[in-house]
Amino acid sequence: MKTFDLPRGLEAPGPPTVRDGVRLLVASPGGIEHARFAQLGDFLSPGDLIVINTSGTLAAAVDGLRPDGRAATVHFATALDDGGWVVEVRPAGEATGPVADACPGEEIGLPDGVRLVLLAPYPPGQRRLWEARIGVEGGVPAYLARHGRPIRYSYVSAPLPLTDYQTVFAREPGSAEMPSAGRPFTAELVTELVSRGIGISPITLHTGVSSQEAGEPPQPERFAVPETTARAVNMTRAWGGRVIAVGTTVTRALESAVDGGGVVRALSGWTGLVLGPQRPATVVGGLITGWHAPGASHLDLLEAVAGAGLVDRAYTEALRARYLWHEFGDSCLLLP
Repeated sequence: MKTFDLPRGLEAPGPPTVRDGVRLLVASPGGIEHARFAQLGDFLSPGDLIVINTSGTLAAAVDGLRPDGRAATVHFATALDDGGWVVEVRPAGEATGPVADACPGEEIGLPDGVRLVLLAPYPPGQRRLWEARIGVEGGVPAYLARHGRPIRYSYVSAPLPLTDYQTVFAREPGSAEMPSAGRPFTAELVTELVSRGIGISPITLHTGVSSQEAGEPPQPERFAVPETTARAVNMTRAWGGRVIAVGTTVTRALESAVDGGGVVRALSGWTGLVLGPQRPATVVGGLITGWHAPGASHLDLLEAVAGAGLVDRAYTEALRARYLWHEFGDSCLLLP
């Protein structure tokens, strides 16, 4: 189900009234079931382990002016090790793509007299993302907290506060866009899952912008798998439990920390891992995810965990039953 038509009306225009009230489609070899996210525990077993992402969402969109006076919006995507940032420059307003005429050396004026300088396409050979230099007192995250707003795409009907783009697990700001698979969780649901004997362990992966062209692979992202989570994953698998990743971010982080013997090790740094037919998942045994756009690279990752057949059946049923797409939409639990 890598290519399909997404009918009008299936893009969630904003957050649901109740976080864990979104619909949950559960797909397994035994068939497909429909539920609400608050019922998640009914489909898991004592001894299973849920792995969540603690990355917090940045107010990553900032208004600016290009040298010729044209208004633009800068999306801050990823912090680099040398203090630079990967950014995307879009026309002001609800543009559906980046500017086409950005060039190396271009300076973009931002609030408080800050200048952002585009250095080179990132990675080389394309013109969507740019490595940029910016100097602000107190660091870029603090600057974004003062002058930025959440990245909003055209299907979201109105601007929303940053709190609507945070998951209950958010601890360390760093994601350009919300790790949205975790959004339906509530503190009450977490308490219920733990009371059922279902474990919860954290990783951190800071997401970049998700507006890749169809078929474009994911960009490198910064991640950390702590020692406690590595041990919990390995023990869960040894005891016969399932490791359930909350989102493609968690899946990418865990699979990046697997050694040659199939054991998860504590690891932090950058991952460029691309999961798909050539690299199936080895430790993730189930996946909680939202619904991804046609052609998105995330669909390859879903198939790496659950197999093409199960993903196809889930997406076919979600379209038939009119599930809602994107970060404020409904959810899917894949249990291969």
